[in-house]
Amino acid sequence: MKNLYFLLFSILLITSCKNNETSTTIENVKTSKLKYSDVEIKYATGFSINSTDTGYYITIKDPWPEADLEYSFKLEKDTSTVHRVPENDAPQIIKIPLQKVILSSTTHIPPVVLLNEQSTIIGFPGTDYISDTSVRALIDNGLVEELGQNQTISIEKVVTMQPDLVMGYGIDGDNPIYESIQKAGIPVIYNGDWIEMHPLGKAEWIKLFGVLYGKEKEADRIFKEIEKEYLETKKLAQSLESPSVIAGATWKENWYLPYGNSWQGKIIADANGDYIYANTTGTGSLSYHVERVLTDGQNADIWIAPGQYTSYRAMEEDNSAYSQFDAFKNRQAYTFALNVGARGGVTYYEEASMRPDLVLKDLVKILHPNSLPQHQLYFFKPLND
Repeated sequence: MKNLYFLLFSILLITSCKNNETSTTIENVKTSKLKYSDVEIKYATGFSINSTDTGYYITIKDPWPEADLEYSFKLEKDTSTVHRVPENDAPQIIKIPLQKVILSSTTHIPPVVLLNEQSTIIGFPGTDYISDTSVRALIDNGLVEELGQNQTISIEKVVTMQPDLVMGYGIDGDNPIYESIQKAGIPVIYNGDWIEMHPLGKAEWIKLFGVLYGKEKEADRIFKEIEKEYLETKKLAQSLESPSVIAGATWKENWYLPYGNSWQGKIIADANGDYIYANTTGTGSLSYHVERVLTDGQNADIWIAPGQYTSYRAMEEDNSAYSQFDAFKNRQAYTFALNVGARGGVTYYEEASMRPDLVLKDLVKILHPNSLPQHQLYFFKPLND
């Protein structure tokens, strides 16, 4: 996952701009006799799906911070009709269902696994970060190619592997590797799940994977179950008291925390936690000097996700100011860094965006210990001494 997440509460193609700049004409979905299921998007803002009688049109919207771009693709089960599409748009045709795919972020793993399509994964940059046991088994059996790092993926190797799709992500508009892969005729979809602001918006990206694998109904069923669990847990939490919450940890001179309107901030609010910076808005992360956070949050009841720390001793050795917080003194700090895969990949980075229901249940259990008696903490654990 993205290195920026290491200090925060998970703080974490075609080169065609806006629809009016692409020569692919999206069919009129109102007049077409639909053969493909309609796909409703309720929370996600980073993609849309239109169904027609010949296939799906998907549009990826603003896939990295401050982007002002849209990428459109046509998904077809029968690519013999590709001649209907202008030749210069041919790489934008994706044959479905996918048989071979290269993924680039661990957040792409859970939706593929939930749809039971992990056997289609043929390559990944940085396989040690993957925690899922079924995908690790594929890696151990030599079925998933190690591609190095995102910035240095071998274009020649990718072209030789001939995937149906490369699922990439961009931090900004500088993506020369992906651009070269696209020029070689291999479709690249920029996945923007990581910048969705709503917890359920992140999870809703499974619907994109659903149409790519021809499993629209299954993806919708899975999402509805996650949504149901999330909303029921949120409703339960609103009847409980609101303990105060701090989050994050320091890096060099500054303390990094999630904004109040971020997906992390929203989950704390939905768990009925009184986050000390709930009223802040922005993208990325808050950055304050330690003294500011000490003034604002010294008396907070609970400390969520103090960076990559797994013990109070390590925290105090790094910064003695940590020990001045009540949550530290009362041993009320909880970390996701203790839950790791076989090669050290942090499970939270991989699964949390797809399972906000489990993140929320963890936080409700932490903030309200007498609630959810049947729930065992999944991502978070108390820090070791």
